[in-house]
Amino acid sequence: MAKPDKVASVAEIADKFRTSSAAVVTQYSGLSVSQLTTLRRALGTTATYRVAKNTLVKRAAEDAGVEGLDALFTGPTAIAFVDGEPVDAAKALRDFAKDNKGLVIKGGYMDGRPLTVAEVDQIADLDSREVLLAKLAGAMKGNLAKAAATFAAPATHFARLAAALQEKKAAGAPAAEAPAEAPAES
Repeated sequence: MAKPDKVASVAEIADKFRTSSAAVVTQYSGLSVSQLTTLRRALGTTATYRVAKNTLVKRAAEDAGVEGLDALFTGPTAIAFVDGEPVDAAKALRDFAKDNKGLVIKGGYMDGRPLTVAEVDQIADLDSREVLLAKLAGAMKGNLAKAAATFAAPATHFARLAAALQEKKAAGAPAAEAPAEAPAES
Protein backbone atom coordinates (compact mmCIF):
# COMPACT_ATOMS: atom_id res chain seq x y z
CA MET A 1 0.00 0.00 0.00
CA ALA A 2 1.36 3.41 -1.03
CA LYS A 3 2.04 6.00 1.62
CA PRO A 4 -0.02 9.17 1.31
CA ASP A 5 3.04 11.45 1.29
CA LYS A 6 4.59 9.50 -1.61
CA VAL A 7 1.31 9.57 -3.54
CA ALA A 8 1.14 13.33 -3.01
CA SER A 9 4.75 13.75 -4.16
CA VAL A 10 4.12 11.72 -7.31
CA ALA A 11 0.99 13.76 -8.06
CA GLU A 12 2.85 17.04 -7.50
CA ILE A 13 5.79 16.05 -9.72
CA ALA A 14 3.43 14.75 -12.43
CA ASP A 15 1.58 18.07 -12.33
CA LYS A 16 4.90 19.93 -12.67
CA PHE A 17 5.76 17.83 -15.74
CA ARG A 18 2.36 18.65 -17.28
CA THR A 19 2.37 22.39 -16.59
CA SER A 20 6.04 23.25 -17.14
CA SER A 21 7.31 24.53 -20.47
CA ALA A 22 10.50 22.47 -19.97
CA ALA A 23 12.32 20.33 -17.44
CA VAL A 24 16.06 19.86 -16.98
CA VAL A 25 17.26 16.73 -15.17
CA THR A 26 20.45 17.13 -13.13
CA GLN A 27 22.66 15.18 -10.77
CA TYR A 28 23.58 17.16 -7.68
CA SER A 29 26.04 14.94 -5.82
CA GLY A 30 28.44 16.74 -3.52
CA LEU A 31 26.52 20.03 -3.38
CA SER A 32 25.84 21.56 -0.01
CA VAL A 33 22.52 22.99 1.08
CA SER A 34 23.87 26.52 0.68
CA GLN A 35 25.01 25.73 -2.89
CA LEU A 36 21.53 24.36 -3.72
CA THR A 37 20.01 27.53 -2.27
CA THR A 38 22.34 29.62 -4.45
CA LEU A 39 21.26 27.59 -7.48
CA ARG A 40 17.58 28.09 -6.66
CA ARG A 41 18.18 31.84 -6.43
CA ALA A 42 20.03 31.80 -9.76
CA LEU A 43 17.05 30.09 -11.38
CA GLY A 44 14.81 32.93 -10.18
CA THR A 45 11.05 32.81 -10.22
CA THR A 46 10.68 31.18 -13.64
CA ALA A 47 11.94 27.77 -12.52
CA THR A 48 11.69 25.52 -9.49
CA TYR A 49 14.43 23.10 -8.54
CA ARG A 50 13.12 19.90 -6.97
CA VAL A 51 15.15 17.09 -5.43
CA ALA A 52 13.24 13.80 -5.60
CA LYS A 53 13.66 10.05 -5.40
CA ASN A 54 14.16 8.38 -8.75
CA THR A 55 11.32 5.88 -8.27
CA LEU A 56 8.88 8.70 -7.52
CA VAL A 57 10.07 10.75 -10.50
CA LYS A 58 9.79 7.75 -12.84
CA ARG A 59 6.23 7.11 -11.68
CA ALA A 60 5.33 10.81 -11.98
CA ALA A 61 6.80 11.03 -15.48
CA GLU A 62 4.81 7.97 -16.50
CA ASP A 63 1.62 9.47 -15.04
CA ALA A 64 2.26 12.74 -16.91
CA GLY A 65 2.91 10.94 -20.21
CA VAL A 66 6.59 11.93 -20.33
CA GLU A 67 8.63 9.28 -22.12
CA GLY A 68 12.31 8.79 -22.79
CA LEU A 69 13.74 10.05 -19.50
CA ASP A 70 13.98 6.80 -17.50
CA ALA A 71 17.70 6.43 -18.23
CA LEU A 72 18.35 9.84 -16.65
CA PHE A 73 16.85 8.89 -13.28
CA THR A 74 19.91 7.31 -11.69
CA GLY A 75 21.97 8.61 -8.82
CA PRO A 76 21.02 11.72 -6.85
CA THR A 77 18.50 13.39 -9.13
CA ALA A 78 16.99 16.86 -9.10
CA ILE A 79 14.80 18.45 -11.74
CA ALA A 80 14.46 22.09 -12.70
CA PHE A 81 10.86 22.64 -13.80
CA VAL A 82 10.74 25.72 -16.03
CA ASP A 83 7.58 27.82 -16.03
CA GLY A 84 8.82 30.66 -18.22
CA GLU A 85 11.50 30.82 -20.87
CA PRO A 86 13.69 27.70 -20.98
CA VAL A 87 16.67 29.79 -22.16
CA ASP A 88 17.12 31.62 -18.86
CA ALA A 89 16.90 28.45 -16.76
CA ALA A 90 19.26 26.53 -19.05
CA LYS A 91 21.80 29.37 -18.84
CA ALA A 92 21.55 29.50 -15.04
CA LEU A 93 22.05 25.74 -14.74
CA ARG A 94 24.94 25.67 -17.22
CA ASP A 95 26.72 28.59 -15.55
CA PHE A 96 26.24 27.07 -12.08
CA ALA A 97 27.54 23.71 -13.33
CA LYS A 98 30.70 25.40 -14.68
CA ASP A 99 31.49 26.81 -11.23
CA ASN A 100 30.29 23.79 -9.21
CA LYS A 101 31.46 20.43 -10.51
CA GLY A 102 28.92 18.64 -8.28
CA LEU A 103 26.08 19.68 -10.59
CA VAL A 104 25.86 17.66 -13.78
CA ILE A 105 23.19 18.26 -16.40
CA LYS A 106 21.90 14.88 -17.60
CA GLY A 107 19.29 16.00 -20.11
CA GLY A 108 15.84 17.46 -20.26
CA TYR A 109 12.35 17.45 -21.68
CA MET A 110 10.67 20.10 -23.80
CA ASP A 111 7.86 20.24 -26.37
CA GLY A 112 6.92 16.61 -25.82
CA ARG A 113 10.35 15.12 -26.42
CA PRO A 114 13.48 14.34 -24.42
CA LEU A 115 16.55 16.56 -24.77
CA THR A 116 20.19 15.55 -24.74
CA VAL A 117 22.84 17.46 -22.81
CA ALA A 118 24.01 19.03 -26.08
CA GLU A 119 20.48 20.26 -26.83
CA VAL A 120 20.20 21.79 -23.35
CA ASP A 121 23.52 23.57 -24.01
CA GLN A 122 22.19 24.84 -27.35
CA ILE A 123 19.14 26.24 -25.59
CA ALA A 124 21.45 27.94 -23.06
CA ASP A 125 23.43 29.51 -25.93
CA LEU A 126 20.32 31.19 -27.37
CA ASP A 127 19.54 34.81 -26.67
CA SER A 128 16.66 35.45 -24.33
CA ARG A 129 13.21 36.24 -25.70
CA GLU A 130 13.59 39.94 -24.91
CA VAL A 131 16.91 40.17 -26.77
CA LEU A 132 15.50 38.34 -29.80
CA LEU A 133 12.46 40.64 -29.86
CA ALA A 134 14.74 43.70 -29.63
CA LYS A 135 16.85 42.41 -32.52
CA LEU A 136 13.70 41.79 -34.57
CA ALA A 137 12.39 45.28 -33.82
CA GLY A 138 15.73 46.81 -34.82
CA ALA A 139 15.79 44.87 -38.09
CA MET A 140 12.21 45.88 -38.86
CA LYS A 141 12.95 49.53 -38.06
CA GLY A 142 16.01 49.45 -40.31
CA ASN A 143 14.00 48.02 -43.19
CA LEU A 144 11.26 50.61 -42.72
CA ALA A 145 13.86 53.41 -42.77
CA LYS A 146 15.32 52.02 -46.00
CA ALA A 147 11.85 51.82 -47.55
CA ALA A 148 11.04 55.38 -46.50
CA ALA A 149 14.30 56.63 -47.98
CA THR A 150 13.61 54.73 -51.23
CA PHE A 151 10.12 56.19 -51.52
CA ALA A 152 11.33 59.71 -50.71
CA ALA A 153 14.30 59.58 -53.11
CA PRO A 154 12.43 60.63 -56.32
CA ALA A 155 10.80 63.60 -54.59
CA THR A 156 14.13 64.62 -53.05
CA HIS A 157 15.89 64.37 -56.42
CA PHE A 158 13.14 66.44 -58.07
CA ALA A 159 13.35 69.11 -55.37
CA ARG A 160 17.15 69.29 -55.69
CA LEU A 161 16.88 69.50 -59.49
CA ALA A 162 14.29 72.29 -59.29
CA ALA A 163 16.41 74.23 -56.78
CA ALA A 164 19.53 73.85 -58.94
CA LEU A 165 17.62 74.99 -62.03
CA GLN A 166 16.29 78.01 -60.18
CA GLU A 167 19.77 78.90 -58.93
CA LYS A 168 21.17 78.54 -62.46
CA LYS A 169 18.48 80.82 -63.85
CA ALA A 170 19.07 83.42 -61.15
CA ALA A 171 22.85 83.38 -61.47
CA GLY A 172 23.14 82.98 -65.25
CA ALA A 173 20.40 85.27 -66.53
CA PRO A 174 22.04 88.56 -67.75
CA ALA A 175 20.11 91.81 -67.59
CA ALA A 176 19.81 91.96 -71.43
CA GLU A 177 17.87 88.75 -71.42
CA ALA A 178 15.35 90.12 -69.05
CA PRO A 179 11.94 90.33 -70.61
CA ALA A 180 11.39 93.56 -72.52
CA GLU A 181 8.94 95.94 -71.13
CA ALA A 182 6.09 97.04 -73.27
CA PRO A 183 6.56 100.52 -74.90
CA ALA A 184 4.83 103.21 -73.03
CA GLU A 185 1.86 104.75 -74.78
CA SER A 186 1.86 108.54 -75.33
